Amino acid sequence: MDKNTWIGFGLIAAIIIGFSFINRPSKEELAERQRIQDSIAVVRAMEQEAQMLSQQLTEDLISENGNVKGENEVASAEALAEQVAAVYGPFAPAAQGEEGLITLENEKVRLGIARRGGRIAKAELKEYKAYGDSVNDLCLFQGDESSLNFTLVTNNSRILSTQNMYFQEESLTTDDEGKSTLVMRLNTNIDGCYIDFVYTLPADDYMVGMSIQPHNMQLALAQNMSSIELQWNQTIPQQEKGRNFEEKYAQLQYMFVGGDIEKLSEVKADRAKESARLKWIAYKDQFFSTVLIADDAFESTQMESTPLNALSRYIKEYNTTTSLPLDITGKKTTDLHYYLGPNHYNTLKAYDKDVEKADRLHLNELVPLGWKIVSWINKALVIPMFNLFTSWGLHIGIVILLMTLVIKLIILPFVFASYKSSAKMRVLKPQLDEINAKYPPEKMQERQQATMALYQKAGVSPMSGCLPMLFQFPVLMAMFWFLPTAIELRGQSLFWADDLSTYDAIITWSKSIPIFGTHLSLFCLLMTIVNIVYTHITMQTQSGGQEMKVMKWMMYLMPLMFLFIFNDYAAGLSYYYLVSLLMTIIQTMIFRWAIDDKKVLAQMEANAKKKGTQKKSGFAARLEAMQREQQRLAREQAKAQMRR
Repeated sequence: MDKNTWIGFGLIAAIIIGFSFINRPSKEELAERQRIQDSIAVVRAMEQEAQMLSQQLTEDLISENGNVKGENEVASAEALAEQVAAVYGPFAPAAQGEEGLITLENEKVRLGIARRGGRIAKAELKEYKAYGDSVNDLCLFQGDESSLNFTLVTNNSRILSTQNMYFQEESLTTDDEGKSTLVMRLNTNIDGCYIDFVYTLPADDYMVGMSIQPHNMQLALAQNMSSIELQWNQTIPQQEKGRNFEEKYAQLQYMFVGGDIEKLSEVKADRAKESARLKWIAYKDQFFSTVLIADDAFESTQMESTPLNALSRYIKEYNTTTSLPLDITGKKTTDLHYYLGPNHYNTLKAYDKDVEKADRLHLNELVPLGWKIVSWINKALVIPMFNLFTSWGLHIGIVILLMTLVIKLIILPFVFASYKSSAKMRVLKPQLDEINAKYPPEKMQERQQATMALYQKAGVSPMSGCLPMLFQFPVLMAMFWFLPTAIELRGQSLFWADDLSTYDAIITWSKSIPIFGTHLSLFCLLMTIVNIVYTHITMQTQSGGQEMKVMKWMMYLMPLMFLFIFNDYAAGLSYYYLVSLLMTIIQTMIFRWAIDDKKVLAQMEANAKKKGTQKKSGFAARLEAMQREQQRLAREQAKAQMRR
């Protein structure tokens, strides 16, 4: 290496060392980091100690109920009780209790509220089943698959977790409207000092209310405790047939107070730390979500999403640590809401009905509908049309067929204009061949000018054939986004497909083929075959020049690419494209029958004669003058080069 290379390496090394020196943390920052780590270690140690004591005390209680204790055992139990009192402080009565779930349900959901932790430990949706299970209701989570824990700081400086303490069922009532209310109480050894977790479940809703109601807790908790820390963890079990597709839509999303919605990556491990106030946090699967909503706001929030091994029965793990305001005197409650239900657009949208704009939840954004213009088409056209047809009680296959027909009718005028433009280009082919023969490739500018003059004379615009695609493409993309996320397709069968929301494999194999997978979907295969047929019909009208051969091969390769792309997608989407292509072929045949090339040519010649007698517009005259000036400059430049 030469001298300059060594100097370059030296400068790079100096920059890296200098940057590292400038950005190294100060002594104060290092001390603060160490303090935080020590605090976390202390908190975890306290939690583990409290959990071990609680388990030991519970085991001791079981032993006492089964046997008569000796003097040594009594002394040991008394020592344990003293140790528990020292660790739990005023919450010592909650250190032991009975395990079990209390059922809270309505027409849509069945919840299991755990005595230990006072949390929702099980959530089932009565109207849905997991894939391959026709008996049991779909279970969003149960047992250790989900945990909701609140951290309490006692007046003796102990740090406790509600997940290690036992709540008592205070009351379970149902009013005349079918609204159920469950009160779970966390007692202390101080009279009139306790915390109630109050759950409310309306008669026909997926939204569960949770209210944290302290009563005289200033006697038991630290006086400076004005907020309560919350840890929320959940693993998402695989609920659908296609794991890869389900993983694509499983995602952690959250909304800031004010309406902006963000999300963590759905394909890799991701985390976020938000200092701004959040309104809700959603643990989302392909068709179902668990959403935690703050009536006020979440503050200082850390979130993490982790994809799990493909061999696991779970697809994602979500973790959140955040805090909520807490009035320990009980003058103001801390209120939350759980949404435990389907990602159904209308259901989620209904929560914003008759709500002020600033207070809307925008939960419907959990349903992915594509980019802005595509999302607008879905909301304004596709979803209302889909809802209308499904409200008639039609089979989902008929609904998709009718939607395809309506979309085809809407864009029919544009498609007809495109085909007519293609017919004009087709009848001009002999004249274009003459221009190409007259002007060789090295005279490309003259060839282009002659071609444009012919188009102008005939009244043809080469771009007119592209305009219909500008209208069709957003609609096609809208259906591409809508159908795989429409929960109405879930579990719906059509012909050989038992579930239109996932792939319809007719052949499967053990070893995965890269990109393609381990199966072949029949609807996707049929769509590919029909697409190749349509491409062949289209190519018949194209010129047979050498430059078009490569283009034709590319056009035939596109359907094969779609076979790889859509093989893992929802069968309902492939069915839609299949029906759409069949309708397009029929439409093309009708256009060919209705449009006569000879009549088109005669009309173009008549228009050309009529234009020849008309005075050129100012724009056309200026354009022609500019072309003549460009030709003059090109000739002068060529002469100058020849002199050299």
